[in-house]
Amino acid sequence: MRKEIPTSLSKTKESRLGDSVAPRMRTVRLGVHFAERSAIEDITLDFLAGQTTSLVGPNGAGKSTLLKCLDGILAPTHGEVFLDEQPVLRPSPRVAYVPQRSDVDWRFPISVLDVALMGRALRASRLSPVSHRDRQDALAALAEVRMRRFAPVQIGALSGGQQQRVFIARALLQEADVYLLDEPFSGVDAPTQALVLQVLDDLRLAGKTIVFATHDLAMAERSADVSVMLNRRVVATGPPSQVLTVHNLQSTFGGASASDFPRRSSA
Repeated sequence: MRKEIPTSLSKTKESRLGDSVAPRMRTVRLGVHFAERSAIEDITLDFLAGQTTSLVGPNGAGKSTLLKCLDGILAPTHGEVFLDEQPVLRPSPRVAYVPQRSDVDWRFPISVLDVALMGRALRASRLSPVSHRDRQDALAALAEVRMRRFAPVQIGALSGGQQQRVFIARALLQEADVYLLDEPFSGVDAPTQALVLQVLDDLRLAGKTIVFATHDLAMAERSADVSVMLNRRVVATGPPSQVLTVHNLQSTFGGASASDFPRRSSA
């Protein structure tokens, strides 16, 4: 168990962003339409190994839609998603997805341990019983997020922060190459935020690809190597210090004045 939890991720050097490195995951002119409404349009992005990307935008900007396309649980209307140059057509054990807490039915009668064990679902046969090793690995993942003692507890009985920790444990058990998280810091306590940051930093240092959606500008700025400003289309992408400017924030969130973003000067 870790003795210290830092308050932010350790960023990779921005000079690395200019290196010629084949992306682990990428999108090409990705678009999703729901009836007459466009959720995202013409999204072309690269996501590198050992890199953390924050998706920044208002509600309805398409952040969740983009994450679901990256995971393969939502088919795009047009465009493509690639994982190591192979098309993503369905969920893969190589990609772990942590949904928004508001998207989960917490009343479902399932224990914390069983939720964590779902991380092995894409790698195991549906007909195979849960092995002793899988159970031990699930308990180890829960210990990683300080939730092992809650293993037999019904998931709905936990606090919001505890529920988020369990879903992080489920993602860890999947042993993926790409980790997608939808608003992982929203509605949770400060200790859980710090623990999630530490886990994500460990994954990044291990060469994993991290993509998280957030509307928290401070978290997006200090906790990612790359920020993508998104409002159905990509407004700007690059190192947070270069793209989280008043000009880009106004373009992304719309209708805001410079006084709404006092921490940064205009681009």
